[in-house]
Amino acid sequence: MKTLEEILETWEPVIGLEIHAELTTLTTKMFCGCKLEYGAAPNTHTCPICLGLPGALPVPNKAAIQSIVRAGLATNCDIEKRSMFYRKNYMYPDMAKNFQTTQGPIAFCMRGHLTLDVDGAAVNERYRANSLQVGQQFENIVKTEQGYSAHVGITRIHMEEDAGKMIHIGGDEGRIAGATHSLVDYNRAGTPLIELVTEPDLRTPEEARLFMQKLRQIYMAIGISNCSMEQGSMRCDGNISLRKRGTTTLGTKTELKNLNSFKSLHDGLLYEICRQAEVLEEGGTIYQETRHWDPSLKCTIVMRTKESADDYRLFPEPDLAPFNLSDEFIEDIRASLPELPDEKIQRYQNDYHLSAYDARHIGDVEQASEFFESALACAGDAAIKLAKPLANLVLNDLFAQLSSVDIDEAESDKSYCVLTPCDAVRLVSLVDASELSSRQAKEVLSAVLAGEGSVDDVVSKRGLKQVSDTSVLEGIVDGVLAQFPDKVQEFKAGKTGLMGLFVGQCMKATKGQGNPKLLNEIIAQKLQ
Repeated sequence: MKTLEEILETWEPVIGLEIHAELTTLTTKMFCGCKLEYGAAPNTHTCPICLGLPGALPVPNKAAIQSIVRAGLATNCDIEKRSMFYRKNYMYPDMAKNFQTTQGPIAFCMRGHLTLDVDGAAVNERYRANSLQVGQQFENIVKTEQGYSAHVGITRIHMEEDAGKMIHIGGDEGRIAGATHSLVDYNRAGTPLIELVTEPDLRTPEEARLFMQKLRQIYMAIGISNCSMEQGSMRCDGNISLRKRGTTTLGTKTELKNLNSFKSLHDGLLYEICRQAEVLEEGGTIYQETRHWDPSLKCTIVMRTKESADDYRLFPEPDLAPFNLSDEFIEDIRASLPELPDEKIQRYQNDYHLSAYDARHIGDVEQASEFFESALACAGDAAIKLAKPLANLVLNDLFAQLSSVDIDEAESDKSYCVLTPCDAVRLVSLVDASELSSRQAKEVLSAVLAGEGSVDDVVSKRGLKQVSDTSVLEGIVDGVLAQFPDKVQEFKAGKTGLMGLFVGQCMKATKGQGNPKLLNEIIAQKLQ
């Protein structure tokens, strides 16, 4: 099988995503009062409405409508004032009423977009370079210092209810193939769910992963979902087809269903690109079908032939009146939006003079961003001066620890690591004031992370404070220069490389606690 780089010489992938997110910050289901509770005993949160029993009438959840409007405003969508729900009919047993209540062609949120900072992979850059040479519909790609900025269109974000959960017994790893019987839990049926559908603007698996990561950050920032991919509250379907580079006709697409991690999204799309290219180059045919990504086998497997819109027999939901959202309703939600991730990154650059790279990498991880913000608050008036060293500390020394924390299980005081934000400020302040050298600061940080106490505790116990008293250092310099009169003469004769010897001897005399910068200045002054 060819490598991705070789395939992209000939073929152009066209990728669109359908990203589902449960509105987990709500307390009840979409059309009834049943409680939302992950992990509850099976079938303990059901009622005649979410089970679709005769005579039961649905009532829309107002908070869910507010949440989807928040999502639309945060992703640059137009908010449609008038829309309605439809019945989407299908025969799977995970919906007891045999239809799903969803929106039709006009959703609450239409015609949005997000902008991605695409950097990193050399294959990705090569792909973009080739695409730009072709000159076919790539006005949404802008070259930047960091890589590429890609404009990705959003077709719509629509509201629907989630289906129940099925567990297949006797099959291979919980799949229906080979199962002897299946269990159904209807607790999840009726959970408020929003689905974002992108335009087919994505061109690589890496771009798809970046889009989903960015959307997750936005949803978490506006507080509509915990976006836990492990619990299934955020998942993705990936649609992908190939066409010959330089052509505009779309190929036949396949859909990868229920991808529940960024890695699965990336790896599943990558496999499909390679598989489809191999089939097409051998003269075969790509069929429109739904496929399952198996991470253990590292391949996709056919699930079913893809249904068309006609198969769902969509018709207006007779038990729900059309919606007419007022301007006041929409503007009240707009006014309540918090700072969005892109706005935060821009603020880091404008207010604290961080580089685009540092600002983006801190802003992209919620725990790192919250730690950085808390540290800036502790720094007070010195925040601007200390922002860059604090950013370096977060990115170079704490990032792995911060980004590995499960935000849902973190304590309410946001103590993501042993080093507190205020202690981080204390550490970089000591370095800034020349009371600690950078080497000593790393020693202190390691000790604090190992649980030896606060920054001041470690500095005091280990006697690590840097000596910056000029009168003390002058005496040490005088002693060292008196020790090496011949070297002093050689230095004055032009052998300036001996400066390292003098500084090293002074540092030895101070047991490594002398301020090396100040020692250099004093030695240079005395040798002139």
